[in-house]
Amino acid sequence: MKVLLITQARYGSTRLPGKVLMEVLNKQTLLDVHLKRILTSKRIDKAVVATTHEKKASRIIDIAFQNGIEAYRGDTHDVLDRFYKTAFLFQPEYIVRVTSDCPLIDGSIIDLVVGHLLANELDYVSNTLERTYPDGLDVEAFTFKALELAWKEAHLNSDREHVTPFIWRNSSFRNGSLFKSANVSCENSFGEMRLTVDEYPDLLVVQKLIVELGTDKNWMAYVDLLIQNPAIAALNSHFKCNEGYVKSLAKDIT
Repeated sequence: MKVLLITQARYGSTRLPGKVLMEVLNKQTLLDVHLKRILTSKRIDKAVVATTHEKKASRIIDIAFQNGIEAYRGDTHDVLDRFYKTAFLFQPEYIVRVTSDCPLIDGSIIDLVVGHLLANELDYVSNTLERTYPDGLDVEAFTFKALELAWKEAHLNSDREHVTPFIWRNSSFRNGSLFKSANVSCENSFGEMRLTVDEYPDLLVVQKLIVELGTDKNWMAYVDLLIQNPAIAALNSHFKCNEGYVKSLAKDIT
């Protein structure tokens, strides 16, 4: 297998428990929307869900199967271990990482990031090293070898919880030497916008966008709607990007 996409999904969440199972339109859950949009990618050979042993994760597995996607359980907190062991089952050359709190993820962005990785023979490519895409359209692509090295060598809690910091922190884009890397940017910067679902106001924003436009539009259609409706965008504009990772870093220090 050449390209395996793995999306992380768990029931527990400190800020918004059970968020991936919340419904947005016609009894579709956020996870349903996320998975259907992933499958529009033309560059991936297979998609799987990496979930946990939490009791309510069985519903996540059911939704994955309903969408024709396999699911595997792993460690709740050591997400790097869960991610690596899921990937190891398939032995891909390349891996795409997305997360299920990004319901409006776009297959075209997945294809752009993967294409850049393959064309330039890099170890790691993402659209988050310099954020020009809205938070919630995050895509990372990297070699299986890079993931395996991170799994073996990463020891900080923040590295284990967030999967890829060991890779991008030691990559050429950040003046590291272990991995050749690059960032994919869009022409205009929308990095201050939020299409992710971490907090309840995020859910309200995504629900409003989906009610207005449905679940199958290009990512720019949702961005344009936010631009045209600043009152909607203001609902979650006060939240900071990557708050979870910042909290993990603080735990590393203590």
